[in-house]
Amino acid sequence: MDKVILITGSSSGIGKDTVKLFQSKGWKVAATMRTPEKAEDLQRIVDVECIRLDVTDLDSIKSAIQTTLDKFGRIDAIVNNAGYGLVGAFEASTREQIVQQYMTNVFGLMDVTREILPYFREQKRGTIVNVASVGGRITFPLYSLYHGTKWAVEGFSESLQYELKPFNIKVKIIEPGPIKTDFYDRSMDLTRKDGLTAYDSFIEKVMPNMQKSGETAPGGEVVAETIYRAVTDGTWKMRYPINTKGMLLLRRFLPDSLFQAVIRMALVK
Repeated sequence: MDKVILITGSSSGIGKDTVKLFQSKGWKVAATMRTPEKAEDLQRIVDVECIRLDVTDLDSIKSAIQTTLDKFGRIDAIVNNAGYGLVGAFEASTREQIVQQYMTNVFGLMDVTREILPYFREQKRGTIVNVASVGGRITFPLYSLYHGTKWAVEGFSESLQYELKPFNIKVKIIEPGPIKTDFYDRSMDLTRKDGLTAYDSFIEKVMPNMQKSGETAPGGEVVAETIYRAVTDGTWKMRYPINTKGMLLLRRFLPDSLFQAVIRMALVK
């Protein structure tokens, strides 16, 4: 029997790569995004249905899930991939930016998850894949709000797996390190405040080093392959780190002062 996956944030980057990989493996794919009419390349792929889903719009979430069920008859897994990064000095952020960051990366992910759970419980199986980040386990300068959302996803997912395991519903967390996608341009928002210049020299030191890590990183296809493995490996393994360059190991064994010194040496040059 054909298997079906719903993926949020499918218009580009990791989401698009994941759509193509699952389709190539014989899955039916609901490729959801805010403007599906723009995804002409995905629309031409057999067994891929481009569906409108804005994770900040609950009605669109409900509609996308129902459309997927109407089209394919079932859903076996969902991938909560939609998100973006708000970067810069926290003091320069607006309340509207903060709300949008959490609405997209946290509350939208939770809304999608909550809406699929009745269906997964009824069919007594399902897999929820939440795309977090290595930034959900460690932190870097100028990413305080982004990190806040990814740490929230980590905690939410880890706790959720306890209550869903009795229903045979798996929760998986994907933790990419630096990945070469459009995160560093289209998917990034910068904090700005007129007249606030106190952080400028710090930002000028840090941002080029952060950008450099993305320029030399592997592409989104490595994340897609990890998502596929997480969905299909048949295990209850929860976390899947990617390209973390030993940072999680250092975080585990070094005291805070030494680990923070490592980050400063690497980024605040």
